Amino acid sequence: MSADPRRAGVEVSLTSTLAVEPTQFANLRRRALRHIGFMIGGGVLVLVVFVALFAPLIAPEDPYAQNLTRRLLPPIWHADGSWSNMLGTDSLGRDYLSRVIHGVRFSLLIGLSAVMISAVIGIFLGIMGGYFGGRIDSAVVFILTCRLALPVVVVALAVVALVGPSLQLVILVLGLLIWDRFAVVMRSSTQQVRGLDYINAARALGCSTPRILWSEILPIVAPNLIVVATLEIANAILLEAALSFLGLGVPPPLPSLGLMISEAKGLMIFEPWVIGVPGVVLFVMVLAINLFGDGVRDLTARDRSS
Repeated sequence: MSADPRRAGVEVSLTSTLAVEPTQFANLRRRALRHIGFMIGGGVLVLVVFVALFAPLIAPEDPYAQNLTRRLLPPIWHADGSWSNMLGTDSLGRDYLSRVIHGVRFSLLIGLSAVMISAVIGIFLGIMGGYFGGRIDSAVVFILTCRLALPVVVVALAVVALVGPSLQLVILVLGLLIWDRFAVVMRSSTQQVRGLDYINAARALGCSTPRILWSEILPIVAPNLIVVATLEIANAILLEAALSFLGLGVPPPLPSLGLMISEAKGLMIFEPWVIGVPGVVLFVMVLAINLFGDGVRDLTARDRSS
């Protein structure tokens, strides 16, 4: 009895598809392991996330506890340093290691929260303008132009100065001011894919517009949005540090890295480690996020071209 050729063709096609997917995943993993920037940035970023999640358990002391009898103790690499305070203490006698650990937590919290707000705004405006075009696209471009005409730091300083510094306000202000890259990338990516055959086929099958936008277009442009998100997290962290340095960011005694740098600027000549420690931690964290984002961009670009 002869086998059905159509069934045999389906089985061969299914087998080849299942064989291609592990091969593509293996190639992607191999390229990721060979990408030095992606591995370094990802490794440091995993450490940063771990420290942020378990900061209360990792920190040796209470970051808010003051003890003026041990103010400005030197770090461990100093001749007079001790293991009881590995990174020394600040001008109020607070353990610097504990404040740095909690500062990383607050910085990552602000970066992630602000980017989540900005991503919702930017993705919505970008996909609306890119898919529908016409007057809707003109309105989106007008809103985007108005946003780009506003300097982020100046507007954030004005709003925080009028309302008063707080953690929630800093997150909200940054989230409402850094959505432009999401909108630009989403709009251009949607314009590129809205006329493809599978989008036209979905329309012909009677799929609703929200389903096409959510299930057909958004997954295709997601890699570009992931890259933008990683870079905007680093941008939000730097903006928060700048606001805190100017005294209009996270209010004391919250252990923000920017606030720690601001509090130590008067001691940078005689006690340079007080400003150097949070500065180096901020630099390494932002650099790791940027390296990871660049690595994701390179890997996704190669994957789409292959």
